[in-house]
Amino acid sequence: MFICVIADYGTGDPAFAEVSQRLLIAFPQAQIHLLSVPPFSTLATGFWIAQLGLNPGPSDRLIYHNCAPRQDDPEARWDNEGEGLTYALLSNGVKVVGVNAGYTLSFIKHHSQVLRTVNVSRGGSQFRSRDVFPPAAAAIASEDFSILGDSLLPEQIPDVPSDRIAWIDGYGNIKTTIAAHTVNLEPESKIVIRIGDVVSDAVYSDGSFKVPSGTLAFAPGSSGWRLAKSGEPLRWMELFLRGGNAWERFGRPRLNQQVTRIV
Repeated sequence: MFICVIADYGTGDPAFAEVSQRLLIAFPQAQIHLLSVPPFSTLATGFWIAQLGLNPGPSDRLIYHNCAPRQDDPEARWDNEGEGLTYALLSNGVKVVGVNAGYTLSFIKHHSQVLRTVNVSRGGSQFRSRDVFPPAAAAIASEDFSILGDSLLPEQIPDVPSDRIAWIDGYGNIKTTIAAHTVNLEPESKIVIRIGDVVSDAVYSDGSFKVPSGTLAFAPGSSGWRLAKSGEPLRWMELFLRGGNAWERFGRPRLNQQVTRIV
């Protein structure tokens, strides 16, 4: 089995090792891949659940995610209680187990054959993804669905917010939640992009490298998957500074910040 752990523990945080050890108790031969998202970034968590889960990969796959800001209730928490655990079976058979918080399920809610709560304690530990959730994930991965609870409806899960920063890659490219098919511009059209207090000229391109060096391109990026109903490819727009770093140009914006287009 291939297990992808997506969590906001922090790059290189030993928490990943602790969680991996618990998962390997149930799956000693599993290959585990670790992906760190920024603290409390449910948008990035949901984006990568979909990007990894809905694209080609090993047939025997489990995505185990934990990003739980505990923002579902502003009051004091009893026994470290937090958002509840959920199970999703994607349209391609990939299993997804993790906390339903913010936008974690937003990208996959229309791509799931099954979407249900999991009857497991919502408290009991500050470190639930290590101490409470692994046995439930192991049971589900082994086709034991006796712990599943109520079904979740797509309308109970927030929609993907539009015009936001979903991810910053290692080259400083800014991946957005702007779907490419919603952009109606001619190639080489000049536009203005605002992120926070920073404004920059940009050029719309149907391919990132079709711009001169030093030019900020607004173009369909490398991330996306096929739409659930039509099967048409979905691509997310990126801001790409050829020969530079778009993230630096915009003053190192945070994930989830709004991207405003001025044509």
